[in-house]
Amino acid sequence: MSNKVEAKTLPGMMELLPNEQVLFNKMMDTIRKVYEQYGFLPLDTPVVELSDVLLAKAGGETEKQIYRFTKGDNDLSLRFDLTVPLAKYVAINYNNLAFPFRRYQLGKVYRGERPQKGRYREFYQCDIDIIGDGELNIINDAELPKIIYTIFKELDIGDFTIYINNRKILNGLFEDLGLVEEAPEVMRIIDKLDKIGLENVILTLKDLNISEEKINSIVDFINITGSNNEKLDKLNKLGINNEIFNEGLNELTQVVKYMRLFELPENNFEINLKIARGLDYYTGTVYETFLNEYRNIGSICSGGRYDNLAEYYTKQKLPGVGISIGFTRLFYQLNELGIIKENKKSVSDVLVMSMDENIDKCIEVANELRSQEINAQVYFDNKKIKAKIKYAERLNIKYIIIIGEEERQTNILTLKNIETGQQEKVTIEEISKRIK
Repeated sequence: MSNKVEAKTLPGMMELLPNEQVLFNKMMDTIRKVYEQYGFLPLDTPVVELSDVLLAKAGGETEKQIYRFTKGDNDLSLRFDLTVPLAKYVAINYNNLAFPFRRYQLGKVYRGERPQKGRYREFYQCDIDIIGDGELNIINDAELPKIIYTIFKELDIGDFTIYINNRKILNGLFEDLGLVEEAPEVMRIIDKLDKIGLENVILTLKDLNISEEKINSIVDFINITGSNNEKLDKLNKLGINNEIFNEGLNELTQVVKYMRLFELPENNFEINLKIARGLDYYTGTVYETFLNEYRNIGSICSGGRYDNLAEYYTKQKLPGVGISIGFTRLFYQLNELGIIKENKKSVSDVLVMSMDENIDKCIEVANELRSQEINAQVYFDNKKIKAKIKYAERLNIKYIIIIGEEERQTNILTLKNIETGQQEKVTIEEISKRIK
């Protein structure tokens, strides 16, 4: 007899109980439905790619986290996001696609991070991107926040705010101040403002040998407060005579204007001048979304505008704008906090059971219900009726159809509502209406 192997799952991989998986799938279906509502086309790229293709742009921390292996003569890697595979896909299929190309992809990605609470090595991302051929209208940047809004409203997970900025505003500011090289470090310091306070931000900037005059300009910038309109007005009044800054300000003004045209409620979005996102990737509009009551769980959806999606694979200039929801991590956090809950442990609307060993009529009834798009399950095992009802209760199946000799003779079935305990004699047509 062989030794038994301990059953265990690799750290950083999520496995759910059936009731959680039902909810997970339901939420994922909501995201898919909204993406399609806005005209995004589905895409599914391979989980495994050639390493030289996948790593064309990767470097630093990203490259360290990639799962890489060889099979025969092939150097292979597991995808670490859905954007690089999209870039490869668009480069290959450029002549077969209609631009702007709007795609969504819901798929697993892999990163060899140190697993910790709420962070995974295998996780789902839910992405949309709009790719232009040579150019892409700024109105696209305004539509994505409306899509974010629609998704999180439908998921019903609490109040949220979509924060928006434009990287050109930051780049133009630093260029105007002669701090292009210091910009990444300055942004990191500014990003800590809420944690360390303004006084410590100023002291840290002084440590970088930045002059007092330039520090005052940075402080004036990050101190801009007020409504969205007031922030835009104050940015205009800074009098920064820099082409990149003014281009960014004009784009941000346009995006806010169109967000309102898309009927995005004002209390669900806010200009936040500290948001930068990936410093080397995003080139214009950037977004981050937070749950108002649970800001500590971090951004639940982020993204932005980039200049050239497929620059490593093609000469075509393909600007784009996109957003990504790290769905596995989000689901874990919401579940852990009790914001979402699903007691349903089955996808069945009804359980059909027999009082005796004869299940022929049960199968016939289930067939009829399924033809009317009702999820029906038949209990096949010959057990006592109490055990069968207990099974339905454990799976939280709301309705049971009980069939005995009388039901077979009259075609009038017994329908029991598990939640209320109510039992009645009804036709299959009435059962169908009731369940629907």
